[in-house]
Amino acid sequence: MAIKVAIIGAGSVGFTRKLVQDMLSVPELTDMNLALMDINERNLDLVVQLILRDIKANNLPTQVLATTDRRAALEGADYVVNTTRIGGLEAFQLDVDIPLKYGVDQCVADTLCAGGIMYGQRNIPQILAFCKDIREVAKSDALFLNYANPNAMNTWAANHYGGVQTLGLCHGVYGGHHQIAQVIELLINDGKEPGSAGYKQVTTKDVDITAAGINHQTWYIKVLYDGEDWTGRLLEGFERHPEYSKTEKVRIDMLRRFGYYSTESNGHLSEYVPWYRKRPDEINNWIDLSSWINGETGGYLRVCVEGRNWFRTEAPKMVQEEPTMYTYDTRSHEHGSWIIEARETGRIYRGHFNVVNHDCIPNLPADAIVEVPGYVDKTGVNIPRVGPLPLGCAAVCNASISVQRLAVEAAVHGDVTLLKQAMMMDPLTGAVCDPYEISQMTDEMLVAQAQWLPQYADEIPKAKARLASEKPLGTRTWKGAARLETKA
Repeated sequence: MAIKVAIIGAGSVGFTRKLVQDMLSVPELTDMNLALMDINERNLDLVVQLILRDIKANNLPTQVLATTDRRAALEGADYVVNTTRIGGLEAFQLDVDIPLKYGVDQCVADTLCAGGIMYGQRNIPQILAFCKDIREVAKSDALFLNYANPNAMNTWAANHYGGVQTLGLCHGVYGGHHQIAQVIELLINDGKEPGSAGYKQVTTKDVDITAAGINHQTWYIKVLYDGEDWTGRLLEGFERHPEYSKTEKVRIDMLRRFGYYSTESNGHLSEYVPWYRKRPDEINNWIDLSSWINGETGGYLRVCVEGRNWFRTEAPKMVQEEPTMYTYDTRSHEHGSWIIEARETGRIYRGHFNVVNHDCIPNLPADAIVEVPGYVDKTGVNIPRVGPLPLGCAAVCNASISVQRLAVEAAVHGDVTLLKQAMMMDPLTGAVCDPYEISQMTDEMLVAQAQWLPQYADEIPKAKARLASEKPLGTRTWKGAARLETKA
């Protein structure tokens, strides 16, 4: 019997179209029922046009439902994929700009720090609403695949409060894996030019990695190449690499001091710890502006706004381009299609997933969401025991887990006290701001984002009253230490 896959937030033309291509490249999945749901009809219509055209060109039997009705999309679903951004770019702008008034300079602001915490407050009520609908109208064993950030917080809420089996999915492990392969290639060739006699190429297929930690702070604790563990030589390789020595300064410094390379980009990692963005005049020492992901102030917001601008003017022209042809060997490395294939066909898939820890990493809390290796087949998702992280790596993760737990509980219960405690415990926010500034910044963000925070309805008037009675503390007017202009 054909399976049903529902995608919530399907109006992203690039991601949704590629995810559908990945799934329909698997011969056993081509007869699926595909439900595409978004609250933006214009975006959804364009995505559906492109996907229907691709399906027709590939002569597939796939049935497509396009709807703005979430429960209609979820009815009878075997798999549910979440790609939503609650509050859109309007809320995202507030996540970046309000903290800047208090001196908190973020690159991405979608996982931790002030912006990531508030993003979780907007997302989690909707995550729980999605889970309620899944329990009521989807298949009883439906699997919820969450791509939306803050990934760990969303996945935590869905598993602990939503009552739905949920995996958090992220491609960060693969990106670092690719870098590590390049660094090993540099080391083993020791100055030889590519293409010269005896030069050896190294790809991710040649390097077996084990990564463990929490989403966006996962550590490559084992790196095997040619039968040897190369973790001890990675620092030398990254310091010598002509590109990464300039673009990955934070990651290299963390490798230098903690002994293990971290999965996430330089810009992401810089805002999760207290050391690299707390003094405005030093931020540029640790980042590189050749790409937003290397640490640019509000970099991800900028590229998202530019992407929206592009979508409005250029995306409609895509219907004039040639349809995409689906082939098994052109699939992306995004986990979703591989997980569905493994569960439906029994072909084993190994990846890194965000799951409830239990005892997988014993020196991280059992209730935390950890990112660890896992296997999927017809029996389901199977997570082996990783064992304890190195002490320093565990300490970095535990600091973030405390923030995540407080933020999740605040979002579920609409608790301003817990929310402010999460902000205080956040490593970068706490390194920059004092308790009075943190409290006022949180109130300002609550009031500015009230339309997306139903759980705080009773608290918003109190926050407004506090702001009216206090001397303003967020008085900086800067755009950040390394902000670039947004292109039209």
